[in-house]
Amino acid sequence: MKVVHLLGIAGVSENETAAARVWASRLEWPMVGVALWIVLQWYLEETGGISHAVARIADWLVWLAFLLETVVLTAQVRDKRRYLLGNWLNLLIITAGFPYFWQYAPLIGMLRSARLLLVVALLLRMSKSARKLLSQHRLGTTLIVAFFTMLLSGIIMSRVDPSIGDVWDGMWWAWVTMATVGYGDVVPHTGAGRLFASLVVLFGVVLISLLTANLAAFFIGSDVEKIEEEERESDRLLKDISARLERVERMMEAQHRD
Repeated sequence: MKVVHLLGIAGVSENETAAARVWASRLEWPMVGVALWIVLQWYLEETGGISHAVARIADWLVWLAFLLETVVLTAQVRDKRRYLLGNWLNLLIITAGFPYFWQYAPLIGMLRSARLLLVVALLLRMSKSARKLLSQHRLGTTLIVAFFTMLLSGIIMSRVDPSIGDVWDGMWWAWVTMATVGYGDVVPHTGAGRLFASLVVLFGVVLISLLTANLAAFFIGSDVEKIEEEERESDRLLKDISARLERVERMMEAQHRD
């Protein structure tokens, strides 16, 4: 059994039906949006940016998003038992994350903060698709991943380490850290902040390396496409010339026989 099955983030198997794979691809990015909203909602609640009523509506929408994804994909896959066992985390989220139960939970604050783990789960579940996209030197996708990583890291760091200041300082710190520039104007001071910073540094080095590689592949790929187009044009001209020579030879043979 693969690690993704143990973690409950297996997704739809490559051996499943075409419809299941198509729906999994369609729902992938909307669920990333849900993950981003979870972080943003957590930040807004921590800072009092949204009211209690709006937060409860958002809880229901997040829960419905997980329910809809699970129902749609379960209906499309051929082996439903294997899909549900390989994505047991979704079932746990739907069952334990039912917003109606939260109003009776004594540790509701802890439960709400624990939802940040869902962000990690969703991003891990996307890692296969992300690697596939990056391997095809899609520069735009790499830039989008870098932007949202910077955004999430900035939001989380601004709440984990009080010395960072506001969320804008957090995003500035995340960007210069990921870019391995490190101006030193904004630095974490708490143990939790430094632990999270070490993860951002590690991920930033990998991401910047991917960005550089994809940028080089993007330009090299453009030159390769031009060369291949020129080769195809040359092949077409050679075939046209060969066809014309064959017609001339046939005409000359016909005149010689006459």
